[in-house]
Formats: sequence, structure tokens, C-alpha cells
Amino acid sequence: MANKNVELMRGEPEIAVRKLAIPIMISMLLTASYNIVDGIWVAGLGQAAIAGIGFVTPIFMILNGVSVGLGNGATSSISRAVGAKNHEKASKSATHSLLIFLTASILLTVVLLIILEPLLKAYGASGQSLVEGIKYGTPLFAGLFAFMFANGGSGILRGEGDMKRAMYAMIVSVILNFILDPLFIYVLGLGSAGASLATIVSSVGSASVIIYWILIKKDTYVDVNLKGFKFESKIAKDILKVGIPSSLDMLMMSIAMSFYLRFIASVGGEYGIAAFTSGQRLYLFGIMPLTAIGSAVAAVSGSAFGARNWDYLSRTHSYGTKFATLFGLAIMLILVVFAPQLSLIFAYTPETAPLIPEITNFLRIASFGLLLVGIGMPSSFFYQGIGRGTTSLCWTIIRELIFTVSCTYLFGIVFNWGLIGIWTGLAVGRIIASILNYTYARYTIRQLKNVLN
Repeated sequence: MANKNVELMRGEPEIAVRKLAIPIMISMLLTASYNIVDGIWVAGLGQAAIAGIGFVTPIFMILNGVSVGLGNGATSSISRAVGAKNHEKASKSATHSLLIFLTASILLTVVLLIILEPLLKAYGASGQSLVEGIKYGTPLFAGLFAFMFANGGSGILRGEGDMKRAMYAMIVSVILNFILDPLFIYVLGLGSAGASLATIVSSVGSASVIIYWILIKKDTYVDVNLKGFKFESKIAKDILKVGIPSSLDMLMMSIAMSFYLRFIASVGGEYGIAAFTSGQRLYLFGIMPLTAIGSAVAAVSGSAFGARNWDYLSRTHSYGTKFATLFGLAIMLILVVFAPQLSLIFAYTPETAPLIPEITNFLRIASFGLLLVGIGMPSSFFYQGIGRGTTSLCWTIIRELIFTVSCTYLFGIVFNWGLIGIWTGLAVGRIIASILNYTYARYTIRQLKNVLN
């Protein structure tokens, strides 16, 4: 039953990480282009629209994070079954994952639509920025099912090493988004709502392609049979023990983001929020390759763990961190050197032009965190791969809520460095946490070798 993707997962870990990371990298860069394209078109609507969407960002992180997190749960469960050469369990994991995606999308859509306005106000949105935030957020959250099945379905494909088709589905989505954004925002006059509506319709396209491959064409390694489905709590728990903590990763980052927004609003007002929102889009775009390498590490680690091959497990983590560090250095140099030019992407109108100096400051300071995020991020994904989702979640809390929030408050508020201090805190906090995360991952690998040999 094994195909070339599965054989790659079971082979030399360095080759597997490298080959699997590239299509994931392309997929994630395309995913990030959603935000970039939305930002470019929304910039023409003015500073209030930019700020309004910025206030939605922490909530959107929860929305998108749950879908990605549950997809990671599917990846971990399936990849460990692949490593153990248990085709039946891999297929059952895929089937249970689809049921979990459906249930979660229904429940979260209702909750998010109810809490949208109170959350925006809690983040400090008011006046026109609140209006724009609601306009942008409502369609986005109403279409949660599209993100759930697009990201979750990609997780199923990643679990069996099929990264290329996950990439193809994303290409479909990005092309649709590129076409629909200007059409919905300006031609149809929907404004901020048009940007999110375009994103949802595009995600429906991506999800439809993946579901077609899994349920209709049935040419995947996993064999999903909904007619003979029997719920098994053990399988569901195996998915959720990684999926839930991974989803909470994004919630923790969203909570941290709410702190950043409050700190920024207190020292820089709407101007600071708009500069941060624009710069953050570029930063998030920049870390996508590192996230992709982390996802490859998770899949290959899961396979090595399932096969009880501790040498492959150690090599997977070691190579993944080296690979990610090289990418992190290159991305940091690009963001620092070309900061003024990149700032123009989101500040090309007379009204938004004053944002350029502060976006430039953000990129030139916060991006230094990328020097060592390359060793921290693959470490967090490594824990997910071996089924320790809670450990991964703990490191997210340590990185974002303990070190980075503390450092932004210390440099920005206590030391009274203002926005420059907050940008500095973002870099320093993540660097410290990444070093500790990597150290603990190597310790975990040594313990697995000693205890389970």
C-alpha cells in the first residue's frame, strides 16, 4: 500500500525534511500572500481600515489556528501510523479527522460570531476602526468551515508525505483570491468585507480540491470510507492530544498579540497599530519558510518515532534546525536591508505614507529575532510529531506570553523606549525562548534513546 511519498517519509531523514519542506514552504508562502494581497488592496481604503483589520488579526489567529492545529493533529497521528507500517490506523485517523473538522467548524462559527464585537472592543477598537473590524471579521468567521477543511485536509495529506498536492490546492486558492480581492473590494464596493469574503470563497476552492482527492478520486495512501465509519475514541484522542494543544498554540499567540496591541496603542495610538499591523504582515510572511521546515520536521519525526528509529529522530531534528537557521538568516537580511522599500507595499497612498518610517523601524529591529527562531520553531514542531502536543504548547506559552510579552513591556513601557522598545522586546523575547526550546528538545531526544531502547 506504500507509495513514493510514504517511502520518502521512511527514508533518510535529511532528504525527507528537505524534499517535504519545499512544497510546504511554497504552500505557506502562498497562504501568507492572502494577508499580503488583502493588505495591499485594503491600504487603498485608508488608515482606519488598516487598523480595523489589525484588530481582527488576533481573533483570526484563533480561527486559522484551530484549523491548522487540528490538521497538525491529523499529520502527527497519520505519520506515526505510517512509520509503524499500520495502514488501517492511518486510514482511521484520516476518517476521524474529517469528522473532527466538521464538528469544530460548526461550534466555532457560532462562538466567534457572538464574541466578535466584544473582543474587538477588548483589544481597544473604537469608532471607525471598530466598524471596519466588524465588516472584515463577520464574513471571515462565518466561513470558518472553508479554512477548517482546507487546512485540516492539508494536514491529512502531510501525514502521508503528500506535500505537493497540498501545495497545488493552495495554488488554486491563491489564484482565486488574487482575482476576487479587487472585484469584491472595489468593483462591487464591499470594502473591508470584500477582502474577507474573497478569502473565504478562495478557501472553499482549496478545500473542494482536497476533499475530491480524498473522498472521490481516492488515490491517497489513506483510505477514507465514511459509509462503514465507526467512531473510536482512542483514535480521536490520538488526534486531539496534538490537535488541541496545537490549536491552543494560536490562542496563546493571540492572547500575546492582544498584549502587544495594548502596549502599542498606549504609546503609539492608531498610528502605532497601523505600522505594527503592516510590518507584522511582512514578518509573518518571512517566517513562513521556517514554519514549513518545522512542519516537515513534524511529519518525519512522527514517522521515525512510529518506527522507533531514534537515530533518524535525532537527525531529523538536528538537520531541521540547521536548515531553518540558514533560511532565518537570509530572510532577516532581506527584511533589514530592504525595509524602506518593503514598507511601501502597505503605505503607497498619501494618507498612509507617514507610516513608512515606523514600518521600517519595526522590520529592522523585530526581524533580528529570526536569527534564532530557526532553532526554536522546528523544536516545537518536533514535539507535535512525536505526539507531545502539550509540550509544544508549553513552549509557545514560554516564548510568547512569558518572555516576549515581558520584554515588550520592559523595553517599551518600563524603560519608556516607546515603539522602538516594543519592537526590541519582540526580538529579544523570541531569541531567549528559542535557545531554551532547542536545548530542551535535544534533552528530550536523549531521554527517548535512554528510556525506550
